[in-house]
Amino acid sequence: MKRSIAFCLMTMALAAAQAQQGGITPELLKDIKESYKPTPSDKAIYNAMAGTSISVLAKNHENLANFDTHFSNRVVSHGITDQQQSGRCWLFTGLNVLRAQMMAKYGLDEMEFSQNYCFFYDQLEKANLFLQGIIDTREKPMEDKMVEWLFKHPISDGGQFTGISDIIGKYGVVPASVMPETYSSEHTGQIADLLGLKLKEFGLQLRQAAGEGAKETTLEKQKKEMLGTIYRMLALAFGEPVEHFTWTINGETKEYTPLSFYQTFLGNDLTGNYVMLMNDPSREFYKCYEIDYDRHTYDGRNWTYVNLPIEDIKEMAVRSIKDSTMMYFSCDVAKFLDSKRGTLDLNNYDYASLMGTSFGMNKKQRIQTFASGSSHAMTLMAVDLDANGKPKKWMVENSWGAEAGYHGHLIMTDEWFDEYMFRLVVEKKYVPESVLDILKQKPVLLPAWDPMFAEEY
Repeated sequence: MKRSIAFCLMTMALAAAQAQQGGITPELLKDIKESYKPTPSDKAIYNAMAGTSISVLAKNHENLANFDTHFSNRVVSHGITDQQQSGRCWLFTGLNVLRAQMMAKYGLDEMEFSQNYCFFYDQLEKANLFLQGIIDTREKPMEDKMVEWLFKHPISDGGQFTGISDIIGKYGVVPASVMPETYSSEHTGQIADLLGLKLKEFGLQLRQAAGEGAKETTLEKQKKEMLGTIYRMLALAFGEPVEHFTWTINGETKEYTPLSFYQTFLGNDLTGNYVMLMNDPSREFYKCYEIDYDRHTYDGRNWTYVNLPIEDIKEMAVRSIKDSTMMYFSCDVAKFLDSKRGTLDLNNYDYASLMGTSFGMNKKQRIQTFASGSSHAMTLMAVDLDANGKPKKWMVENSWGAEAGYHGHLIMTDEWFDEYMFRLVVEKKYVPESVLDILKQKPVLLPAWDPMFAEEY
């Protein structure tokens, strides 16, 4: 008996020692500390960083003079929108692309679609997407990765272009004056928290009912009642969407529904006439990919894209801009952003000199390690070409208000574009046949938790 106890104690001690083998021991800490030999420069940097932000200290002042606002090719924009304190950049970007088309087509001096109207249905559809996903996965355990992912992502105000095609194609659009913004639509944090909390509660209720033997028809009935609650919460926060309204153009007043308004003045085939492109060097180029559950409606389509080298994407972007057509564009906007000047430039900040070390990951490595990904959507509308027709810089129309950046725009160097641009949506007429042929492939299905599942905010 004693020998058994002793053996167990020895085993436990050995296991504990093995568990601690990778930890910081006093000896290792001593070596680490001794490797640091503070210099007078280190002291000066510490004193500066103690009271000043790193970005201020790392700003490369030699680069401040490099600020050219001339563009050889530019699509005229008409007024800067402001998403306020919300994650609806994808919606503002998509609607800005469409409003530019409508203004050009009808010679309008001003036009803005109601983001609030589209957002209402986006949130209702996302709620249904979550609840139906819970029903579909009801036989899987809570620890299942898909179930876990659903409960982590019940709803959000972020999105991407599939939300434009899914929501507008189904519900249409209305002018901003017909359904104006509310405080909650412009400040989505609190209502998002409440919706997410309620949906998680509903998700557990559906799983409990399924575990007790409820049939799918019963679960669907429960879901319907749950969506009624969500609808009420949305109506209280954003107002109830209009079904009919009157609008005047060129002195003629008519009554419209949201769908008839869209079909009358735009009528774009948002599903079939646009190609979604990605520059993801972590995966094989000239392939078609689909991301599971990366959509806004249950009956919509997943984010499906063609992965291409950056130079191929640039060619299509230039073609579109030269034809006065704006594009849905997304990138990792926070990287090397000088928000005051409105520039995105790899030389804006010199973190390496400040911290005394290099930051050497390339784009592929940053994607693989979740260090970078698409975070914000804007409207690509200008390029500056050199004498050989090669891009020097680009400009986007942003949705952070007219006072932000360069008169509401951001200017990016071509080098920055290479490193931090991810998604571009272009009309088919600007896409070569060789790329359109790739869309005929059966897409490689990626899971919902893939690094490229990144909603833009």
